[in-house]
Amino acid sequence: METSLIELRERILAANAARAPLRLRGGGSKDFYGEALAGEVLDTRGHVGIIDYEPSELVITARCGTPLAEIEATLAQHGQCLPFEPPAFGDDTTIGGAVAAGLSGPRRAYAGAARDFVLGAHLVDAQGELLRFGGQVMKNVAGFDVSRLLCGSLGVLGLIAQVSLKVLPRPREEISLRFDADIADALATFHRWRAQPLPITATAWHDGAATVRLSGSPSALHAARATLGGAPLNDADARTWWLGLRDQTYGFFRDDNQPLWRLSLPATAPIDISGGDLIEWSGALRWLRSEAPAAEIRATASQLGGTAMLWRGARAASMFHPLSPIQLELHKRLKRQFDPHGIFNRGRLSAEF
Repeated sequence: METSLIELRERILAANAARAPLRLRGGGSKDFYGEALAGEVLDTRGHVGIIDYEPSELVITARCGTPLAEIEATLAQHGQCLPFEPPAFGDDTTIGGAVAAGLSGPRRAYAGAARDFVLGAHLVDAQGELLRFGGQVMKNVAGFDVSRLLCGSLGVLGLIAQVSLKVLPRPREEISLRFDADIADALATFHRWRAQPLPITATAWHDGAATVRLSGSPSALHAARATLGGAPLNDADARTWWLGLRDQTYGFFRDDNQPLWRLSLPATAPIDISGGDLIEWSGALRWLRSEAPAAEIRATASQLGGTAMLWRGARAASMFHPLSPIQLELHKRLKRQFDPHGIFNRGRLSAEF
């Protein structure tokens, strides 16, 4: 066991013995994401480094404190990438934090979610045990579901010490096209495109404009562009747009004067009762600025078959959409199994634990 991991383990054992809460933290770029921040900080950034990366195997394994930027730069040198485009939200984002948050960027609806690319993970539980789940090759599926379970757990089950992720080749070429459209026309267009064999890897609508990204071979992009039309963005503007959307650097996301809601809905959900001010994933992800009561917004989302998360703004309600009694009980049982005394990120995922 590496010295850096031994030190983290000793802190965990001491906290567990004292029943003292620990706040697992990498770069802190997602401190806003969750219900509460409680406990003494356990900084993971000392446990760093890419452990194994063989480009021909399409798998990278890294320690939790490794900067996301370092991993992306290493992959880029070999023409590869993390297909789910994990949001950074800051320069100090770590790969452990990215997996613990389980968030995905603009490519998620077309390539898959973060959890779909987690092959294996090592977890230090409250008793200081190093638990190994999954593996470092795509054929090894032992414990695969537990590895996925850690993705999006926000650290409440333990310290994700290292992860193995599936990577993919970067697209040979990409172009982005922009169309003038109101929200209704944009959604109708996105739905029509979904039924066609087009190399779409991202869609978004905001402020009267719909934008689509196409990725693939030059011939496929030429044919798709001829079919779709639209005004092409130059490479620099396209990169700025999609990175700004992924990392939420635009003022739309940063303005806390009005609550910002993240609605996860069926892509075909109507707009008359839940439109949104910015739309991604062909309509499945909708960002809404609203002063309406949380109960009203969440009732609407539930009626449409989705959920509503209070992403930013004054916390007059819980951040996450309430769980059903059965879901909540399952969460509590998992928490008790991995962390009986509740020392890890207490209250971060739910006020119940």
